Amino acid sequence: MSTNDINGFFADDSTDLSESIIETYWFETSINPNFAAAALCSEQSTAQWKRPCVDEDLRRTCGAKVIGLEIIEVSDKPVFEFPFNKGNRFTRCRVTIAHPYINFGTKIPNLLTAACGEGAFHSPGITAIKLLDIGFPKKYLNAFQGPQFGTRGIQDLLKVRDRPLFMGVVKPNIGLAPKNFSEIAYQSWIGGLDIAKDDEMQSDTEISPIAERLCLMNAKRMEAEDLTGEKKIFLVNITDEVDRLVELHDLAVKNGAGAVMVNSMTVGLSAIRMLRKHAEVPIVGHFDFIAPFSRLPFFGVSQLVITKLQRLTGCDSIIMPGFSPRMMVDEEEVKTNVEACLAEFGDIKKSLPVPGGSDWAGTIQPLYHKLRSIDFGFVFGRGVFDHPKGAEAGAKSIRQAWEATAMGVSIEEYAKENLELREAIEAFGKTDKVEEDSVIPAFQPEADLLLAESGGLGKGKSKI
Repeated sequence: MSTNDINGFFADDSTDLSESIIETYWFETSINPNFAAAALCSEQSTAQWKRPCVDEDLRRTCGAKVIGLEIIEVSDKPVFEFPFNKGNRFTRCRVTIAHPYINFGTKIPNLLTAACGEGAFHSPGITAIKLLDIGFPKKYLNAFQGPQFGTRGIQDLLKVRDRPLFMGVVKPNIGLAPKNFSEIAYQSWIGGLDIAKDDEMQSDTEISPIAERLCLMNAKRMEAEDLTGEKKIFLVNITDEVDRLVELHDLAVKNGAGAVMVNSMTVGLSAIRMLRKHAEVPIVGHFDFIAPFSRLPFFGVSQLVITKLQRLTGCDSIIMPGFSPRMMVDEEEVKTNVEACLAEFGDIKKSLPVPGGSDWAGTIQPLYHKLRSIDFGFVFGRGVFDHPKGAEAGAKSIRQAWEATAMGVSIEEYAKENLELREAIEAFGKTDKVEEDSVIPAFQPEADLLLAESGGLGKGKSKI
């Protein structure tokens, strides 16, 4: 590739950003960074940009173009050892690319083929690469429906606008017969959970046929609503072969399920978009099969990108790895993913973020302190269903922990007069502390709603 060839893959005054997807990559290269960045653009767009003996240059209309290139550091060793990573000088860079979407249209499979396909991940001289972020012009966003209900819609279905939503993954997550499953879910509902849900691995199985589970859960849901006077939702997992998604959705709606959950990456984002066109209830995306793409800081696709695509394709709520050390996600990354659900995104509605993993009553105050918003969901497993006194008591401990948070008092103090919360602390360990110099503010519904509607959260910064 000559100097002239390289220059043709760098943006100039003719580059139309309003007609381009904006991609941000981290990459490492064993060659000249300008050459590597140009090759990355070439390989994911035109590659050979003219025919022999023809006076043309397809880069002008179809070429991806570098609009920013930052050299982060240089090392004498690659970021990871690999037989093909040869050399003694490795430059780590951050590049921003404008890719004209005329090349792939408003189709997710084709977009990902360009941004994460053969060209991008087999580009000459690039020894490691990760797609960090992706941005869309408004015209592109207008081609997508996005969430049908979104954050406000789910809150309105449950008639809850003054606190986060409380979800519970019925435990044991696999192996329960539908009757036992529904009885445990009922206990969690009457204890105070808004949503009882299937585990991501609980689907339509011989042990727990989805039709039977739906029927029994619907009866228990109505019973819990009558007893508590609160709206309840059963979130059923319909993850299956793509050609069954609509069938299972219809079965769920017919039997009173208030929402459906789909493991977004295992069925595919295009399947989510297809389901959104048919859905009558909220779609909740789960984060299975994302960590294999996102966890390594030097290779793959960030969870931020996948979060944005789930929102774009129609997930009303997005369950994601939260702040627990078990989830192995940096705190700022969690905040960034939450923000991606709530930030302005053309006319696309906000998705309700649900950061979770190993949560219980003791994690409520620090999590609220980190997000500073009520526009999110808490999802609990053993923190509710392994409570010493059972699921009802476990759910009560959650509501009690939130009451303490709303009042601006510590959970330890509130537990002195609330047995279920006290037992939760004794069972699950010490509460997760917020920073010592921080004070948990008294709960202010109106202020929090305004905070959430105005954007609400500080944007996290990538550490790559």
